[in-house]
Amino acid sequence: MNKKIPLTLFTLASLVIAACVPATTPPALAPTLAPTQQPAPTATPAPRGPWWNDTVFYEIFVRSFKDSDGDGIGDFNGITEKLDYLQALGIRGLWLMPIHPSPSYHGYDVTDYYAVNADYGTMDDFKNLLAEAHKRNIKIIIDLVINHTSAQHPWFKQALQGDPEYKQWYIWSDTDPGFLGPWNAKAWHRASNGQYYYAIFWDQMPDLNYDHPAVREEVNTITAFWLQEVGVDGFRLDAIRYLDEDGKILADAPTTHAFLREWGAYYRSLNPEAFTVGEIWTSNSSVAKYTRGDELTSAFNFDLSTYILRGLGEGNATTINFVLNDMLRLFPEQNNANFLTNHDINRVASYTFGDNALAQGKAAAGMLFTMPGIPFIYYGEEIGMTGVKPDEKIRTPMQWTGEPKSGFTTGTPWQAVNADYKTINVAAQTGLADSLLEHYRRLIQLRNASSALRSGATYPVKADVRRLVTFVRASADETVLVVINVDDQAVSNYTLTLEQGPLTGTYKVTPLLGEAEAIAPTVNAAGGFEAYVPVAEVPPYAVLIFQLTPNP
Repeated sequence: MNKKIPLTLFTLASLVIAACVPATTPPALAPTLAPTQQPAPTATPAPRGPWWNDTVFYEIFVRSFKDSDGDGIGDFNGITEKLDYLQALGIRGLWLMPIHPSPSYHGYDVTDYYAVNADYGTMDDFKNLLAEAHKRNIKIIIDLVINHTSAQHPWFKQALQGDPEYKQWYIWSDTDPGFLGPWNAKAWHRASNGQYYYAIFWDQMPDLNYDHPAVREEVNTITAFWLQEVGVDGFRLDAIRYLDEDGKILADAPTTHAFLREWGAYYRSLNPEAFTVGEIWTSNSSVAKYTRGDELTSAFNFDLSTYILRGLGEGNATTINFVLNDMLRLFPEQNNANFLTNHDINRVASYTFGDNALAQGKAAAGMLFTMPGIPFIYYGEEIGMTGVKPDEKIRTPMQWTGEPKSGFTTGTPWQAVNADYKTINVAAQTGLADSLLEHYRRLIQLRNASSALRSGATYPVKADVRRLVTFVRASADETVLVVINVDDQAVSNYTLTLEQGPLTGTYKVTPLLGEAEAIAPTVNAAGGFEAYVPVAEVPPYAVLIFQLTPNP
């Protein structure tokens, strides 16, 4: 028996800082579960309703994905070369981390909102990527960093030189106000003109002043440029909870929500199908407020990320089940953006332990792709790339092959490829039934083919043991039962209860993922079931998905 090791989670403050500034410890992954033979699902189904509800997104750090010209830096043409790989995986949306000119490798300090980073190619290269992605029914959203600019941005330089207009674009004080930022870090910095300016992330990232109408108007102009002239499909909003300050309310200020309602109405007037997702790094009770009314389409679900990884580390599903119920209450439109890790968090494979790492990774993916919401995966997550902070180490080059430089570049990579690239790479896992890559592919394509898993109603199922995550997803034409074991021991002597649900009559049970044959539930008068035991034993870290088909 493998000893359980509780997950040591990072502090919220350090993670919030990492969200924008470049600069740590790891939970537990399912025996391989071969899918039942069935017709091959469609990887890229035609959209039904809002396209984002039918979409699995893939986050790309352009600098590290694929280099097409041998300079050691990933680029737009490199992504274009790999679109067929992404399409075959079942991806229907790409989120590109910052693509604008910037003095920093990460790009979160922008110097020109109307251009692309020359390291990544030209605007024509980007437009070609966009066109080729659209041919494959893949949307593209880009990072929109509007809380702050680079200190090298012409606006800030003109403000420093005393330009009376651009001075109003930032937040100034003749003396140091003395108060700290949202996570008790230095927020006021002395400028060359002797005044102090507000910059919560870093002195090279001065915050914009959203009390000034010209700033709000400029953001609208930037938005129109990318949605209409360039043709992107939406935006990921960086650090958006810090956008505006209301006195000493530095996060989630009412004025921030007011601006987002104004901006939300504006961007939807340009393109009603545009998608926005916000980084609001806090609990879901606050996150959900950004997705209501006319604000953002979606926002990232940090609670789910935290508790999936913690639950696997502890072999206990209690908090996972709690956050699932919380999601249903807070995000009735299923517009929560679910993820496991991203560019600010240690990679999933570095949150897992020893012999269970692969099995735990598969269980984590099982939850990501079957729970209600919009799934996002981070490049390389699908092959188990490892990485522990500092940030550069979780943003290393994509591992395509076991050859030198891992197929990322023919030159010298901007950042060293992980030492494990010879065994952890796309080529080694492609077609290998046991691999994490093929597990991701099966789950994504299963979700793409299932109306219940994409956008069906969710009915949490109570298990009388703490090691199971289980629920029913039901659409108008399909009902699915999901059972996931988060522990390294098999679960037997258990029962499942659904007090009230969507079921009527009798059912045939067909395994969609996992080889286990299951018995059908006896449906109660409220459309649920009691003391249900679909399979005698749920294997360690198993992901079992069953289709419930009404008998004629």
